[in-house]
Amino acid sequence: MTFIGLFSGSFCHGEEVATRVAAELGLDLATEAILQKASSRHGVSVDRLRHTMEGPASILDAFRRDRGRNVAYVREALAEGLAGDPAICHGFCTHLLPKTVSHVYKVGLIAGRTYRIQQAMRIEGVSERKARNELLNRDEQAVAWTQFLFDLGPWDERLYDEIVPMNQVSVDEAVAMLVERARRPVLQPTDLSRSAAEDFVLAARVGVALAEAGHDVETTAADGMVTVIINKYVLRVEHLESELKRVAGAVQGVRGVTTRLGPKFRPPGLLRDLDSYGPSRILLVDDEKEFVHTLSERLEARDMGAAIAYDGEDALSFVRGQAPEVMVLDLKMPGIDGLEVLRQVKREHPQVEVIILTGHGSEQDRQRAEELGAFAYLHKPVDIDLLTATMRQAYRKVEEAKAAAEAVGKEGEEKDG
Repeated sequence: MTFIGLFSGSFCHGEEVATRVAAELGLDLATEAILQKASSRHGVSVDRLRHTMEGPASILDAFRRDRGRNVAYVREALAEGLAGDPAICHGFCTHLLPKTVSHVYKVGLIAGRTYRIQQAMRIEGVSERKARNELLNRDEQAVAWTQFLFDLGPWDERLYDEIVPMNQVSVDEAVAMLVERARRPVLQPTDLSRSAAEDFVLAARVGVALAEAGHDVETTAADGMVTVIINKYVLRVEHLESELKRVAGAVQGVRGVTTRLGPKFRPPGLLRDLDSYGPSRILLVDDEKEFVHTLSERLEARDMGAAIAYDGEDALSFVRGQAPEVMVLDLKMPGIDGLEVLRQVKREHPQVEVIILTGHGSEQDRQRAEELGAFAYLHKPVDIDLLTATMRQAYRKVEEAKAAAEAVGKEGEEKDG
């Protein structure tokens, strides 16, 4: 029997379809078991693993340092499930299923925005405005996830074997169609597809070992031969390759390791257009929790993951531990206010660019913020495009300062030599 991966847009009947298809085919719904297995094996809570895939970045993620490792844990548990009994995986972990296993059937359920808004209003009993906001939040989480994995949107047809438009078919029709297709001979396991599933297990285990060693790479395997794909630029690539081979080669079942450079392995040129890039280390500081989490989600959807602090004291503590590149800072907060946070940050970490974002500031506050070195002063509610553009401009300033400092350092070394 085939192993089904089902990913659904919000309010597209995904849970109902998955449950009914599983019952029709006599399969288990495996998602929770996969997360529980990864959690118990690696000591990471199920909520944290789910948050890694589905949720906005927060202060717990420490600028996504743990994200690659947590994804590796989930992928390993999923791979072992795929190599076992047939099942249905419903949700974000569907995108971790490989294309190399022919008895995997990946399905996307989606519908038009109007249909989904109507479903949200009916199911949750909310206004049209709240339904739209809920849809936006959930869609941006999905976008952030598939961008993180593939640099693709969540409804790109390349991610699925089948996309079902749920505003054009009923739940009954969708279930009947998926059950019929899952039973087709072409999707049944073969010796070759079982071997590919075992290869996926080995690649996933190597991925865990490398992630725990601090390496952000991709892995594939075939008959015990592992390939490690390097997607981040490093100066001493030979040294990195040696380390990757050492770590991967120590995993049980690995007969040999090769490395290759992936499509994202590009040297950062000093003359690149920084406007197309964004900061990778962002700190959002605001005591309005609902606002700051919504802002985090919208930035995440634009591949700008952010950590969060809810007051000035936490923000200063965080900056002293690991300074961000760009900070978005509220002014009016309990305890240490935004202007004092700005003053201390610019004194202790002048390279950090701080954008003030406030709903209560005065002209005097603006003048004082500019005197203390704020990069920009914005008002709530803020247009997300304006904010992201301002953040990229701040990041450009950070990068240009780094490049200038490096040039001065090299000039000094040449004179000393």
